[in-house]
Amino acid sequence: MGLKIQRSQQSAGRGRAAKGFTLVEVLIVVAIIGLLAAVAMPSYQSYVQKSRRSDAKSALMDAANRQQQFLLNRGTYTTNMRDLGYAADPANSPDNFYQIDAAACGAGVPLTRCFQLTATPVGSQAGDAGCTTFTLTSGGVRGATGTTPNQCW
Repeated sequence: MGLKIQRSQQSAGRGRAAKGFTLVEVLIVVAIIGLLAAVAMPSYQSYVQKSRRSDAKSALMDAANRQQQFLLNRGTYTTNMRDLGYAADPANSPDNFYQIDAAACGAGVPLTRCFQLTATPVGSQAGDAGCTTFTLTSGGVRGATGTTPNQCW
């Protein structure tokens, strides 16, 4: 029986000495959290930029639909986004991550036959190097520029 008392006193003694954390333990936990955050933040920012690309795509599709309606009404396309019902020229995308602008397709192609819409990132989205611009023509040709243009659309 004396043995049992001695063990319980030793356990009780350990419990009192082990309360709280040492400074070294706290610093180790802080360092681990810092490492995890340093690894996770760039991945998260990349994910956010990729998710915002849908704003450009939907804005280009909407502007292309408006261009087609404008052609039916007036017999030509326009380069002025205000003519399409937008508040400004260039127009802002629905979530304001891109500016949408219209132009003729190229040299020698009249605006009555072809247009090209371009979505350029602005604000916090301007740091998206993977897809720096999106384009859409009246023929439905989709394009993009950046370090990974094949993954943009």
